[in-house]
Amino acid sequence: MRADSPEFLQSTQASYDAIAEDYAAGFPDSLAGRPLERALLTAFVDLVRAPGAPVQPPVADIGSGPGYVAARLHDLGLPVFGVDVSPRMVALARRAHPQLRFHVGSMTALDLPDETLGGIVALYSIIHLPDEHLPSVFAGFHRVLVPGAPVLLGFQSGAEDGRAHLTERFGQEISLDYYWRTPETVAARLKEAGLQLHARVLREAEGEEQRPQAFLLARKPGPAGA
Repeated sequence: MRADSPEFLQSTQASYDAIAEDYAAGFPDSLAGRPLERALLTAFVDLVRAPGAPVQPPVADIGSGPGYVAARLHDLGLPVFGVDVSPRMVALARRAHPQLRFHVGSMTALDLPDETLGGIVALYSIIHLPDEHLPSVFAGFHRVLVPGAPVLLGFQSGAEDGRAHLTERFGQEISLDYYWRTPETVAARLKEAGLQLHARVLREAEGEEQRPQAFLLARKPGPAGA
């Protein structure tokens, strides 16, 4: 992490480095008990696959954490790699899924050439982004996606946008801001970045969840059938 990186990015990295071991042990695969989320990933995979394309561009799991989302995409037949701001999370993902690539990086500055990704999954990774960073992050998504490629976002939602600050988790001292947003708020930012909304899903809170969970599928405009 560069010394001039935004303060929220530095605190997010340090916080997830601190809790990485406990987080990975507690959530080795959060998709296991989530049939809706698994179905959305399957729909994402179907949108990624371009009929007749000679080469399938890779997809990126941004905010990949312990790596279970990337692993499921791999099992569904996609070339995929993970990106996470926490070096410790990346190390754990590499250990759990040695057949896959994981890199340290940030969605705020994707170090990727233009139009090289066949899709982006970002499940519960925009939740630490301050509002003012959403436009530039989504513009970055648009830049690196090939025409027609999809984006799948997952985030906590509610009747209105809000923010909470956590100073402890898993017994570790952290400093993390969590943002929840309505689907309409995030859809508007996607549209401003040139990404077209394809579907929106709102699931009610389950188990220990305190808020509804929102999922948006969007696409970079491109050729029909891409």
